[in-house]
This record gives sequence, structure tokens and C-alpha cells, in this order.
Amino acid sequence: MKRKSFIAFMMGIVFLLIAVLYSTYNSQPSGASGLKTDYRLLGKTLYKLDISWPKYTEHFTGDVFGVAVNHLAGLVYVAQRGNDIPKVLVFTTEGDFVQAWNTTNLEMPHGIFLADPSTNPSVWITDVGTGRYGHTIKQYSPSGKLLQVLGTAGTAGSGMNPLQFDQPAEIFIHSSGEIYIVDGDGGMNNRLIKLSKDLQVLWMHGEKGSGMAQFYIPHSVAVDNYRRVWVADRGNKRIQAFNSETGDWLGSWGSCFTDDAPYSVRLTPDQKYFVVVQLNTNQISLLEAPSVGAIGQCKVVSVIQLAEDIKPHLVDLDLKTGALYVAEIGAQQAQKFTPFTMGGPQ
Repeated sequence: MKRKSFIAFMMGIVFLLIAVLYSTYNSQPSGASGLKTDYRLLGKTLYKLDISWPKYTEHFTGDVFGVAVNHLAGLVYVAQRGNDIPKVLVFTTEGDFVQAWNTTNLEMPHGIFLADPSTNPSVWITDVGTGRYGHTIKQYSPSGKLLQVLGTAGTAGSGMNPLQFDQPAEIFIHSSGEIYIVDGDGGMNNRLIKLSKDLQVLWMHGEKGSGMAQFYIPHSVAVDNYRRVWVADRGNKRIQAFNSETGDWLGSWGSCFTDDAPYSVRLTPDQKYFVVVQLNTNQISLLEAPSVGAIGQCKVVSVIQLAEDIKPHLVDLDLKTGALYVAEIGAQQAQKFTPFTMGGPQ
């Protein structure tokens, strides 16, 4: 009897040790990754963290502010800030490190966008620095060669001919070649500007305030398949929508952002959801995207609640796979989330 009790006791100890080891293993990043991975899912499960991306993290040496994905080439561009560090890191979508841009003409990157991936890809970066290279938007080749500069380098301004910026926050380039810019990130300007492919001003909203079509620190911009322009109006804790052809105001969403402002706005490839980042509450929210017609009220479907002090800033999505990439200032890293189905991540 005593022997049976002893065996049962030892088996209990073994099962307890296995449970502890299993729990420890599943709470740690896999492989060589040193990413901070704490998060919770609230609401509908739409994304799961890919803890294997990137394969190595020692390349992150600054504050990570933006990400841009070339879904056709399978590349992810990560913009980071800091002294004496490469301002852009390039990874594959599988997590391999490709190269770093040791450019000297990029002062303080903020927003980054991959344009025209199918025929002539280029990387556009907004520079909010206040030194000799700042207050500009720069276009680079995929390998980091500077192609052109919009704005007057080193000089803040509000001019339209020639174009001037004051800490431009983000740029979005439609497949038509039309350009949308939100300017600026806390400077004198609070503008949404639409440019033609040849850089002519087509329309603009540029009044500071909290009324219709007014802005206070417009921080991110995206265009949907119904040609509506969506702006994360950070200072006013809302998202505003506009007709991309006429610039007419279509409405705003504010009820979803009472706790913290929207910092970034992007759409999933199927156009079903908006991906919205809230930096101070460390959240990535997925909102139901309205079809053509009235935009209605905002509705949160799912939330990725990150750990404290991760500070997500801007996001981008892989238009081929739907994978979500997040630039995280506080954690000094970029992370990848993959779409989730009942069968598991795809």
C-alpha cells in the first residue's frame, strides 16, 4: 500500500514538473528571437503573433517608428530613429535580415510607405527632423538610393508652390499614383494634402481645430477601395473620412477612441477591417470597415492588447498574405502578426 502511494506521489511530481516546463517554454520566444511578446486577444480572434519573426533581433538598435511591406518582393522595411545607427532595416517576410540603409540624408524618420510594387517600387519616408535634412518627404529606391525630396530641407513652412512641410507625419500613395500627405506631427501645420502623380496640389484641408475637416496633429492616412480617405486625427481622438475625388468631408469616428487617440490607420487586404493603433494604451484595434455609402459609427471587432510600454506607433499589412507588421517605439522592435482561422494561423 505504501509502495503504491509512493509511486502515485512520484508520478504527481513528474506531471507537475512537466506542466511547469511546458508553461515556461510557451511563455518564451522561440529560436534566437529576443522580441518582447506579451499580449492578450480581446473580442474576435483575427490575428496571432508570429514569434519567429524576425529570426534575429540584434539589428534593432533604435526607436522603431514605421514599417512598410512590399508584398510582391517579400520584403519588410523598418524605419528607426537614433544617433549613429542605420535608419532603415530590410527583412524578408520570412524573417531573414537583408540589409541596412546607412543613409546620411535621413534625419528623423516617422512614416514609411512602399509605392508601386508591381512595376517600379520605391520607398517614401517622411522626415520630421528639425535639422538640415528635416521637414521633408524623401523617395528612395528599394536599395536605399535617394531619388527625390519633397519640401524644403531644413526649413519648416506652409507653402504650396513650392511645397513646404512642418514635420510631415505620413504619406500614402494610391495605385493611381495620386499622393496623400498628413502634415504635421506637432508643428505649425495641420493639413491633409492630395497631390497628383506629377506633384500638383489637387485639394487640401488645412485648418487647425476640432470641427468638420479640421485637424489637430493628423498622424496617419489611408485610402480604401471605395476611394475614401481615412485620417487618424490624433489630437482630436478621432478618424475622419473624405471623398478622395472631391475632398468632401464624409464623417468622423470618435466613440471608439475615448481612452486614447488613433495613431495609425490601415485596411486589411480584403477591406473588411481597419487596423488602428493606440499608442498610450498599447492596443491594436480592428474596426469593422463600412461598405460604400454612409460610414456610420465605428465598431471595434477585435483588440490585440500589448504589454505595458510596448508603445505601438505605425503599422502596415502584407497585401498578399494579410500579415500585420507593427512598429513599436517603447519595445524598440517590429513584430509580425498573422491572420488567424479556425484551423490556425495561415
